[in-house]
Amino acid sequence: MRELSQLIGVDEPAWPELRETLDASPVSVEVLPPDGDVGGVSILQLQVTARSYLGAVVLHCGGLVVDDGWLRVFGSPSSGAEHGLAGLARVNQFPGTFDPAWRPETGLVVAHDVLGGVFALNGAAPADADRPGAPGEVVYFAPDSLRWEALGVGHSTWLAWLVSGALDEFYADLRWPGWEKEVRALNSNQGLTVFPPLWSAEARQDISATSRRAVPMRELLGVARDSCRQFDGVDPGFLGAV
Repeated sequence: MRELSQLIGVDEPAWPELRETLDASPVSVEVLPPDGDVGGVSILQLQVTARSYLGAVVLHCGGLVVDDGWLRVFGSPSSGAEHGLAGLARVNQFPGTFDPAWRPETGLVVAHDVLGGVFALNGAAPADADRPGAPGEVVYFAPDSLRWEALGVGHSTWLAWLVSGALDEFYADLRWPGWEKEVRALNSNQGLTVFPPLWSAEARQDISATSRRAVPMRELLGVARDSCRQFDGVDPGFLGAV
């Protein structure tokens, strides 16, 4: 078990490189102000170093609001942050005080999109959690298929990818003309519920013909999880607490 000083005081910390990547992004990326104390506690609980992108985000960033707010990457936000984005510790229900025995049960939720999609970092035994991919791989819970999908990359590559402009292609079938205006109107605890549902034939045929309204993100995630249980008899597991 490494002490906080060992996790933070590393050669070649990742934040300068990551900050350059964020600043050069062709899509909008808002870097929210961090809370250093919360970041320190979080990085200690995670036992990752500041040399990793995950450690850099947690330590130096209150979260990232990407592509007009379509995607929210969790960090360690200060209480006075304008967007009020939930922190990684809260989303993953970290223990109140450092617990060396605690680990995320099924994997670490690192981001949500406004449709209820969830990006998570696989834990040590993803097969035990009925999730695809290898340990440490990023997986995505797709709201249009109600399935976890392996992305084939680790956290650092994933983070660089999502600010590279690749989201337009990734979400090509899930965006409609004027989505930016609807997304900008949301607060950080809201998502968009879609009717007919994203997994329906009607929505797959023409996403722009669906109706959409803002709902609490916890409601959106809860409906997705319940739908999985109802239709497939499969529980996708923990999708994050917001």
